[in-house]
Amino acid sequence: MIHKTDPSRRTHCEQIARDLEHDIVTGVLLPGQKLDERGLAERFGSSRTPVREAIRILVARGLVATVANRGAEVAQIAVTEIVEMFEVMAELEGMCAGLAARRMSAEELTDLERFHARCLEYVESVDPDAYYDANVTFHDAIYMGSHNSYLEGQTRFLRRRLSPYRRIQLHQARRISDSYAEHGRILQAIRDRDPDRASAEMKGHVNVQGQSLSDVVMIAGMLNRKLASEGGSAVRSGWTKAGSGNDLP
Repeated sequence: MIHKTDPSRRTHCEQIARDLEHDIVTGVLLPGQKLDERGLAERFGSSRTPVREAIRILVARGLVATVANRGAEVAQIAVTEIVEMFEVMAELEGMCAGLAARRMSAEELTDLERFHARCLEYVESVDPDAYYDANVTFHDAIYMGSHNSYLEGQTRFLRRRLSPYRRIQLHQARRISDSYAEHGRILQAIRDRDPDRASAEMKGHVNVQGQSLSDVVMIAGMLNRKLASEGGSAVRSGWTKAGSGNDLP
């Protein structure tokens, strides 16, 4: 006899998964933070079963990990993995920008210009978190402007994994103003219908290959300090805290 899953339960657990994913990518839940099933069940007004199913969905997406003797926690990424993932991200976003320069419609380009202008508001008010949200909209427009749904999906998937790290790096001095200037060069290359330049500018914007590894370690340290100040779990011991002088794993 085949047992069918209750559609209402499936919908509820998917909604919980969406809400938790949003909390992860917006920095409400930080890497290494424990996901307490009982507390989440109370938050969502449900039993622990749909919460458990939602966590399984997020494990499959790479956003949550299960750790022996600890249960589920927001997935952490080792420093070397961060560097490697940013390198891949740069290639994917570079491809999106190059295709957008060839394929983006006049209407889509007008929208991109509007999204770029919105970013300026948060540069001037020095609001890194609001800038990040506007920045995501700008990048999304370029993904869609590539008119390649498979590429768009793969790029969004990796961006979700890297979102906490992309957000926190905007808190470094001058980073949002530099990011805005980089957006301007990407936008101009797309306006000029220059795929090679658009791709190169986007790769330069995303790629951390040219940065020192200490910058990435500093980002991990910033997350660690923020998490510790909020009473959360410590970031993976394999990471070096900024300024600790410890060797990298």
